[in-house]
Amino acid sequence: MEQKLGVLYKRGECLLKQDTVLYENNQGIAVITLNRPHVKNALHLPMHEELYYCLNEANTDTNVKVIVLQGAGDAFCAGADLKSVENPQSFDYGDYLRETYNRLILCIAGINKPTIAYLNGTTVGAGLSIALACDYRIAAPGATIALSFLKIGLVPDAGASFFLPRLVGYGKALELSLGHTVSTKDAYDMNLITKTGDPWEFAQTLLSLPAEAYGLMKQNMYKGTLYSLEEVLDMEVSAQRQAGKTDEHKQALSAFWKKTNK
Repeated sequence: MEQKLGVLYKRGECLLKQDTVLYENNQGIAVITLNRPHVKNALHLPMHEELYYCLNEANTDTNVKVIVLQGAGDAFCAGADLKSVENPQSFDYGDYLRETYNRLILCIAGINKPTIAYLNGTTVGAGLSIALACDYRIAAPGATIALSFLKIGLVPDAGASFFLPRLVGYGKALELSLGHTVSTKDAYDMNLITKTGDPWEFAQTLLSLPAEAYGLMKQNMYKGTLYSLEEVLDMEVSAQRQAGKTDEHKQALSAFWKKTNK
């Protein structure tokens, strides 16, 4: 075990050599690191492309069971790098969102493997939005968290309007959108984060999950907030039928019967 970029993990095979995003498969856990620490890992266009590529690589690699997204240095992500915008007076934020963040958030939401955002430091603006799209958020004790769009005259984007109310409730989402910094304790109390500490131990527990059943569960939970009860019940029927035919279920059932028949 070694300390690297704020998170403990075993060194594995480095699959991709990226400039602004690092990718490493560590014994089934893909560690994706936003790597622009000099600007607190704020995202510009090249970083968007590399992050999207790495997420797809982790999603399609059958050797990857869990994905951990973190930041280099003392930040997870400070959101968009506004200094990289050319001609800010004529810049179309809507077009930029469609071409970058929207594609990225849909990619994260569509991953059926467990995804963990490790908030290892500053997590603000669209950086928090990206974390909200992940299944779990684990924060370092000193992390600072804020949804700071209104402070610069913009509205929460990159999926924050979708995920945040579902996690903390409508009223608390409006309160957080005012841009106040949230401590990790308050973030945990309002269900904004899963836990505090290091993500490695939690990621290890996810490695043993039945992959297909987890993916089906994730789809149902996601759609459960959008569809009627009758439609969700039908989705559960379909998912359970599919899960019941997997080798993972058959092996677990066999182990159960052997244990109970002793």
